Amino acid sequence: MADSSSLRKPTRSGVVRAAEKIARLLPPTPLLPVVIRGHRVWCKAENLQAIGAFKIRGAWHRLTDLSNDERRQGVVAVSSGNHAQGVAWAARELGIAATIVMPSDAPGVKLDGTRTLGANVVLYDRPGGESRDDVAARLVAESGATLVHAYGDPWVIEGQGSAGIELAAQLAEEPTRIVACCGGGGLAAGLALACPDSAIVPVEPEGWDDVRRSLAAGEILTVGPNPPPTACDALQTLATYPVNFEVLYGRAAAGVAVSEEEVRQAQRFAFSRLRLVLEPGGAAALAAALSGKADLGGKTVIMLTGGNVDAAAFAKVIAE
Repeated sequence: MADSSSLRKPTRSGVVRAAEKIARLLPPTPLLPVVIRGHRVWCKAENLQAIGAFKIRGAWHRLTDLSNDERRQGVVAVSSGNHAQGVAWAARELGIAATIVMPSDAPGVKLDGTRTLGANVVLYDRPGGESRDDVAARLVAESGATLVHAYGDPWVIEGQGSAGIELAAQLAEEPTRIVACCGGGGLAAGLALACPDSAIVPVEPEGWDDVRRSLAAGEILTVGPNPPPTACDALQTLATYPVNFEVLYGRAAAGVAVSEEEVRQAQRFAFSRLRLVLEPGGAAALAAALSGKADLGGKTVIMLTGGNVDAAAFAKVIAE
């Protein structure tokens, strides 16, 4: 039987419906003004969500649309931590069993957070171990659970896009551009649907910028062999999915790749200027703005997507 997610395309009406559902559940995250490189911009603080990241949006939209039979069978997800916690949180609220496949080297704060929310965590070794997708597929086959993909699921894309509906309402208009942290492209695609008049700028870590290269090439490309280590664990995806690429190609602006040092500078800026704690992956868009790699003219919104960082790692960055 075909996965229902493969039979459906994400739509703007779906994004609007997701936003309505989420507005009944969660308060809007702040839209904070700040001056960067002489431009007044707005930072959308999704790190202040209940699970510390925007991923709660897509998880809630997906799980609340499951049928009663699907809810009884439970859900399976794959994540380094933020999608894991989003799915675990939504599953707990809805009384659904959740199993999350997570890398053994995921930040401890994310592993602990996922387990605390009641999910069953299955670990895999990221380098050289069994494919995480193979692990998830086996669990789905054994249990009949629904796979809730972190970015290649139309409901998840629509749910993430609800942030765009929310920020446009806060601004009372669509912004000129939205600079967004990008792993597999779920958030970027959702924002493109939510704000069709805004330029969407995907930002990835250097060496993991497959979405940027794919948009430039006009076809899906994977991360190259032996990608460099990155602190942006939330953005370590090997390739986008067709469902994301179809939304973004010809629609998103040119992507941006940021260095590890630029990400650390963004974390320090957010802490000193905005009084916010950002994880590396959640600071990538801000890094693009601060480094001059992203245009900030007009009305620009910068997505601050997550704040789930180990205290010791964050303290080390701030002390540099």
